[in-house]
Amino acid sequence: MQTPGSIQFREGSFMTSLRLWFNKISSSPRAVRLALAAFAFLTRLLPGPRTIDDSFITFRYARNLLAGQGFVFNPGEAVLGTTTPLYTLLMAGLGALFGGIQADFPTIALFVNAVADAFTCLLLWEIGKRLRMERAGFLAGLLWAAAAYSVTFAIGGLETSLYVLLLTASAWAFLAGKRKLTALLGALALLTRPDALILLGPLVLGRLMQMGRELRKKPQPSPVASYMLEMALFVLPVLAWYGFAWLTFGSPFPHSVTAKLAAYRLEPNAALIRLVQHYATPFLHHNLTGAALGVGLGLFFCPFLYAIGARQAWKAIGWLSLPLTLYPWLYLITFAIPNPLIFRWYLTPPLPLYFLFLLAGLDELLQRLLKSRLGGWRPRLALSLVLVFSLVPLLSEWRLMLDHGPARPAPEMAFIKLELLYRQAAEQIAPQMDENTLLAAGDVGVLGFYTPARILDTVGLNSPVSTRYYPLPPEDYVINYAIPAELILAEMPDWVVILEVYGRRTLLPNPEFQAAYRLFDTLPTDIYGSEGMLIFQRR
Repeated sequence: MQTPGSIQFREGSFMTSLRLWFNKISSSPRAVRLALAAFAFLTRLLPGPRTIDDSFITFRYARNLLAGQGFVFNPGEAVLGTTTPLYTLLMAGLGALFGGIQADFPTIALFVNAVADAFTCLLLWEIGKRLRMERAGFLAGLLWAAAAYSVTFAIGGLETSLYVLLLTASAWAFLAGKRKLTALLGALALLTRPDALILLGPLVLGRLMQMGRELRKKPQPSPVASYMLEMALFVLPVLAWYGFAWLTFGSPFPHSVTAKLAAYRLEPNAALIRLVQHYATPFLHHNLTGAALGVGLGLFFCPFLYAIGARQAWKAIGWLSLPLTLYPWLYLITFAIPNPLIFRWYLTPPLPLYFLFLLAGLDELLQRLLKSRLGGWRPRLALSLVLVFSLVPLLSEWRLMLDHGPARPAPEMAFIKLELLYRQAAEQIAPQMDENTLLAAGDVGVLGFYTPARILDTVGLNSPVSTRYYPLPPEDYVINYAIPAELILAEMPDWVVILEVYGRRTLLPNPEFQAAYRLFDTLPTDIYGSEGMLIFQRR
């Protein structure tokens, strides 16, 4: 019996129609997969390249490799300043096919990343099927196709899209029981970014538990040979690279990791605070509600919805779901403890699985609401939550045209004003340089790619000499980075290109620096509170 103002859901009702609609879509998987992949691909091609400074560091390594100068940033200097050897080698390989040392690396990277993200969207759907939460998997793929944290760094030329694809593919292969493929994909993910261990660790533990159970059953024939092959597929690619890195650079670990921890100064728990804010606003709903309210709502709803989604996964496949459900939180802990400067692209890798379990929780909650005897406004409210917390906020980050760079639609997050300034500076000074010129800068990607100079990386990512001069006293910092005056005076580069704020309390007041260098030009900007970008030439 229905009470006034309530709705009873029967055959032919909205819920049944919704289920039939979804089943109809699912009955044509090839067409839907193609549409989803095409959507992801086009949302990256539409903005075109908006390349980030760090990407140009990778491109310079790739170009030097193609030029026969080795895996180096500066010819003749064996320093491992990149954390993504696999992506660098991929760029070099594709560059060899499409232009050699003159290859258009930003465009090559854009196409690679667009393809990678398209496959990630499809794999999220497949993972959802494995976890018996297909609607959530499909929605996660759809949202990932348009998510600013995905699109921005795909068009930005970073390795993030390839890295996320390999992580997602490793998770899918693990659930699908494709053990050898899981091992190989895991190795490739680790060679793309070392923090892949955050997911690979739980996957390896899960696999060891499986092996223990299989061995206790004493199957015939013995699975030892299969286990050895599985192990070899993971270990050999990793050992090959780390062996090469040890022989070439003296250490298998990227120098850039320790350099960043030394050079940047942050308040205690700054990384934790930034990560918690990010996890509270995964769909960027704070764009609509305001930052304070958005974070407050997210701190309550996101863990709640995630817990519901994780519970659904546990009910579906038991402990095998744990590596996937734990990964986003292990990622948060791993990056919060050392308290590094959280660059925007650090926030991307945990999002695909985070999306999946949040949407699964929201879907489960929605289904319960729709199956109850509720007033007519309640189902509509529940359905509205899907838009409010997912697609509508994500799309609110997009702009028809940004105020800089290519006049094409793009996420507002795809900010490259600083890169454009460095490109302008490079065009001014490159004609006065050759391969013996030494150029010092705090951001070295654009300047290193568009000038022939050797680069003195004042952060120390590619120049180990710089790390000797850190940490600086707290009073030397205006923001989270400052250039040591002693470094410049010791190395005496021919050119120094910096944001004014980087040297405000260190380099610029130094009388020895002022005596040794003249101000060649000032490019107007207020980025990070700077009073311009300053170009100095040694007298």
